[in-house]
Amino acid sequence: MTKLSVNINKIATLRNSRGGDYPNVCDFAKDIQAFGAAGITVHPRPDERHIKYSDVYDLKDVIYTEFNIEGNPIDKFIKLVTDIKPTQVTLVPDEIDAITSNAGWDTNNNKEMLKEIVDEFRSHDIRTSIFLDPELKFINSLCQINPDRVELYTEEFARQYSNNNLNAIKDYRKCAQEITNSGIGINAGHDLSLKNIKYFKDNIDNLLEVSIGHALISESLYLGLEKTIKKYLELLL
Repeated sequence: MTKLSVNINKIATLRNSRGGDYPNVCDFAKDIQAFGAAGITVHPRPDERHIKYSDVYDLKDVIYTEFNIEGNPIDKFIKLVTDIKPTQVTLVPDEIDAITSNAGWDTNNNKEMLKEIVDEFRSHDIRTSIFLDPELKFINSLCQINPDRVELYTEEFARQYSNNNLNAIKDYRKCAQEITNSGIGINAGHDLSLKNIKYFKDNIDNLLEVSIGHALISESLYLGLEKTIKKYLELLL
């Protein structure tokens, strides 16, 4: 079964829109785990417009499943991760003013920097994943960086799937196979939803984990949080 990690950034966004501490991100993290999710994901950004750095420290004490922290490895982020020592850190090359992640790493041009950071986190026994577009041109440099996992950036798949174009999965399958053959694990995330998650999972061998936030929280407005998580778990079997 592919593991489900729930990104709770949108809960923090809702809280921040009114100030105060409601809805409480720690309470949501507890419920999400109780409802069966295998992990919690957060993506603190430098401007703290949703998850705040203080939230991440607070969450450390309530997450008993897997804790995945995403972000661009600026100095402040690196310190946060080495302080918390989560199960996994996912390196994402988002710009400071990006609304959301919109590209994977160019591992060819960032190989030395990424290898240094991966080695640093590995020295703290933190599993490291690199956010990557499904392009074979990055595989050689990726192998030299040698992360534990790759998170395939799935926005393009989701966009084409919504237009009934199933050819988008081909690049993901080829890339995933090459990555798996290199001994690196496969994660995926971005715009995966109840509508497309089963097709993606069924066509990607050895998919270890998906990280889903925006769609899952939006779907929960209609279905309820517990029912939505149960639906994902059924589709990820």
